[in-house]
Amino acid sequence: MTTPQAPSTPDQTWGATPAPGQAPKPAWSPGKKIAAGAVAVAIVAGGGAAVWAASSSSATGTQAGPGGMTGGPGGLRGGGLGAALHGEYVSSDGNGGYVTKIMQTGEVTELSATSLTAKSDDGFSKTYTITSAQATGLATGDTVTVVATESGSTATATSVTDGASGGQGQAPGGGQGTPPSGAPTRTG
Repeated sequence: MTTPQAPSTPDQTWGATPAPGQAPKPAWSPGKKIAAGAVAVAIVAGGGAAVWAASSSSATGTQAGPGGMTGGPGGLRGGGLGAALHGEYVSSDGNGGYVTKIMQTGEVTELSATSLTAKSDDGFSKTYTITSAQATGLATGDTVTVVATESGSTATATSVTDGASGGQGQAPGGGQGTPPSGAPTRTG
Protein backbone atom coordinates (compact mmCIF):
# COMPACT_ATOMS: atom_id res chain seq x y z
CA MET A 1 0.00 0.00 0.00
CA THR A 2 1.38 3.39 -0.91
CA THR A 3 0.54 6.80 0.38
CA PRO A 4 -0.07 9.50 -2.20
CA GLN A 5 2.46 12.32 -1.89
CA ALA A 6 1.91 15.96 -2.59
CA PRO A 7 3.49 17.21 -5.78
CA SER A 8 6.97 18.55 -5.08
CA THR A 9 7.56 22.24 -5.20
CA PRO A 10 10.89 23.92 -5.60
CA ASP A 11 12.51 25.01 -2.31
CA GLN A 12 12.01 28.61 -1.53
CA THR A 13 14.30 30.87 0.41
CA TRP A 14 12.73 32.58 3.35
CA GLY A 15 11.52 36.04 2.43
CA ALA A 16 11.89 35.43 -1.31
CA THR A 17 9.16 36.30 -3.79
CA PRO A 18 6.84 33.31 -4.39
CA ALA A 19 7.35 31.32 -7.59
CA PRO A 20 5.12 32.23 -10.50
CA GLY A 21 1.72 30.63 -10.18
CA GLN A 22 1.88 30.39 -6.38
CA ALA A 23 -0.19 32.65 -4.23
CA PRO A 24 1.78 34.58 -1.60
CA LYS A 25 1.24 33.40 1.97
CA PRO A 26 -0.92 35.80 3.94
CA ALA A 27 0.91 38.09 6.39
CA TRP A 28 0.17 37.89 10.09
CA SER A 29 -2.85 39.88 11.09
CA PRO A 30 -2.41 42.61 13.73
CA GLY A 31 -4.20 40.34 16.25
CA LYS A 32 -1.72 37.50 15.66
CA LYS A 33 1.20 39.91 16.00
CA ILE A 34 -0.14 41.21 19.33
CA ALA A 35 -0.77 37.68 20.59
CA ALA A 36 2.76 36.58 19.61
CA GLY A 37 4.23 39.64 21.33
CA ALA A 38 2.24 38.94 24.49
CA VAL A 39 3.45 35.32 24.53
CA ALA A 40 7.07 36.49 24.09
CA VAL A 41 6.69 39.00 26.96
CA ALA A 42 5.17 36.32 29.20
CA ILE A 43 8.02 33.91 28.45
CA VAL A 44 10.68 36.56 29.15
CA ALA A 45 8.94 37.74 32.34
CA GLY A 46 8.43 34.18 33.59
CA GLY A 47 12.06 33.27 32.88
CA GLY A 48 13.29 36.43 34.57
CA ALA A 49 11.10 35.74 37.62
CA ALA A 50 12.42 32.16 37.82
CA VAL A 51 16.04 33.34 37.63
CA TRP A 52 15.38 36.00 40.27
CA ALA A 53 13.67 33.50 42.59
CA ALA A 54 16.46 30.96 42.19
CA SER A 55 19.23 33.48 42.77
CA SER A 56 17.72 35.51 45.59
CA SER A 57 16.35 32.61 47.66
CA SER A 58 14.33 34.20 50.44
CA ALA A 59 17.23 36.13 51.92
CA THR A 60 17.20 39.88 52.11
CA GLY A 61 20.82 40.42 53.12
CA THR A 62 23.98 39.76 51.17
CA GLN A 63 25.67 37.61 53.78
CA ALA A 64 26.18 33.94 53.10
CA GLY A 65 25.79 30.76 55.08
CA PRO A 66 27.67 27.47 54.67
CA GLY A 67 29.11 26.92 51.22
CA GLY A 68 28.53 30.59 50.33
CA MET A 69 24.79 30.13 49.96
CA THR A 70 22.64 33.03 51.04
CA GLY A 71 20.07 31.95 53.58
CA GLY A 72 22.13 29.31 55.34
CA PRO A 73 22.30 29.32 59.14
CA GLY A 74 22.80 32.95 60.09
CA GLY A 75 22.27 34.09 56.50
CA LEU A 76 19.03 35.94 57.26
CA ARG A 77 18.86 39.03 59.42
CA GLY A 78 16.02 40.35 61.53
CA GLY A 79 14.31 37.01 61.93
CA GLY A 80 14.95 33.78 60.18
CA LEU A 81 17.97 31.71 61.07
CA GLY A 82 20.16 34.65 62.13
CA ALA A 83 17.85 35.12 65.11
CA ALA A 84 17.70 31.40 65.94
CA LEU A 85 18.14 30.49 69.61
CA HIS A 86 19.14 26.87 68.99
CA GLY A 87 18.94 24.15 66.38
CA GLU A 88 20.93 21.77 64.27
CA TYR A 89 22.10 21.74 60.67
CA VAL A 90 24.21 19.57 58.40
CA SER A 91 27.42 20.79 56.79
CA SER A 92 30.31 19.30 54.87
CA ASP A 93 33.04 17.66 56.92
CA GLY A 94 35.60 18.79 54.32
CA ASN A 95 36.37 15.19 53.29
CA GLY A 96 33.36 14.42 51.07
CA GLY A 97 31.13 13.53 54.02
CA TYR A 98 28.70 15.40 56.22
CA VAL A 99 28.46 16.25 59.88
CA THR A 100 25.47 17.36 61.96
CA LYS A 101 26.19 20.48 63.97
CA ILE A 102 24.34 21.98 66.89
CA MET A 103 24.08 25.75 67.33
CA GLN A 104 22.83 27.52 70.44
CA THR A 105 22.79 31.12 71.58
CA GLY A 106 22.16 31.57 75.28
CA GLU A 107 23.39 32.57 78.71
CA VAL A 108 26.21 30.64 80.37
CA THR A 109 24.64 29.05 83.46
CA GLU A 110 27.53 26.74 84.43
CA LEU A 111 31.19 26.93 83.44
CA SER A 112 34.34 24.92 84.14
CA ALA A 113 37.61 24.41 82.28
CA THR A 114 36.08 21.43 80.44
CA SER A 115 32.34 22.14 80.15
CA LEU A 116 29.87 24.92 79.52
CA THR A 117 26.11 24.89 80.00
CA ALA A 118 24.09 27.44 78.06
CA LYS A 119 20.41 28.27 78.46
CA SER A 120 18.49 29.96 75.63
CA ASP A 121 15.73 32.52 76.15
CA ASP A 122 13.10 29.85 75.47
CA GLY A 123 14.39 27.69 78.35
CA PHE A 124 16.38 25.18 76.26
CA SER A 125 19.56 24.18 78.11
CA LYS A 126 22.51 22.08 76.91
CA THR A 127 25.93 21.18 78.28
CA TYR A 128 28.94 21.18 75.94
CA THR A 129 32.44 19.78 76.33
CA ILE A 130 34.91 22.63 75.78
CA THR A 131 38.65 23.21 75.97
CA SER A 132 40.32 25.40 78.56
CA ALA A 133 41.16 27.84 75.73
CA GLN A 134 37.46 28.16 74.88
CA ALA A 135 36.66 28.81 78.55
CA THR A 136 39.25 31.57 78.91
CA GLY A 137 37.60 34.94 79.46
CA LEU A 138 34.08 33.57 79.83
CA ALA A 139 32.01 33.91 82.97
CA THR A 140 28.64 32.70 84.19
CA GLY A 141 25.99 35.12 82.92
CA ASP A 142 27.79 35.85 79.60
CA THR A 143 25.82 35.42 76.39
CA VAL A 144 27.49 33.02 73.97
CA THR A 145 26.86 31.26 70.68
CA VAL A 146 28.11 27.69 70.69
CA VAL A 147 28.59 25.51 67.61
CA ALA A 148 29.16 21.85 68.41
CA THR A 149 29.15 18.35 67.00
CA GLU A 150 27.37 15.56 68.85
CA SER A 151 28.50 11.98 69.31
CA GLY A 152 26.06 9.92 71.34
CA SER A 153 25.04 12.10 74.27
CA THR A 154 28.23 14.22 74.23
CA ALA A 155 28.17 17.60 72.47
CA THR A 156 31.68 18.93 71.79
CA ALA A 157 32.02 22.65 71.05
CA THR A 158 33.92 23.47 67.87
CA SER A 159 33.55 27.20 68.52
CA VAL A 160 32.33 29.41 71.34
CA THR A 161 31.58 33.00 70.37
CA ASP A 162 31.18 35.55 73.14
CA GLY A 163 28.32 38.04 72.68
CA ALA A 164 24.69 38.03 71.67
CA SER A 165 25.29 38.63 67.96
CA GLY A 166 27.23 35.39 67.55
CA GLY A 167 28.50 36.61 64.20
CA GLN A 168 24.96 37.22 62.95
CA GLY A 169 24.82 37.34 59.20
CA GLN A 170 27.34 34.52 58.83
CA ALA A 171 27.13 30.82 59.40
CA PRO A 172 27.74 29.89 63.00
CA GLY A 173 31.16 28.34 62.94
CA GLY A 174 31.59 29.23 59.26
CA GLY A 175 30.17 25.84 58.34
CA GLN A 176 33.45 24.11 59.17
CA GLY A 177 33.83 24.73 62.90
CA THR A 178 35.67 28.00 62.42
CA PRO A 179 34.34 31.18 63.98
CA PRO A 180 32.97 34.02 61.86
CA SER A 181 35.73 36.38 60.79
CA GLY A 182 36.20 39.37 63.07
CA ALA A 183 34.19 37.85 65.92
CA PRO A 184 35.75 37.35 69.35
CA THR A 185 36.12 33.61 69.74
CA ARG A 186 37.62 30.85 71.76
CA THR A 187 38.64 27.77 69.83
CA GLY A 188 41.06 25.00 70.53
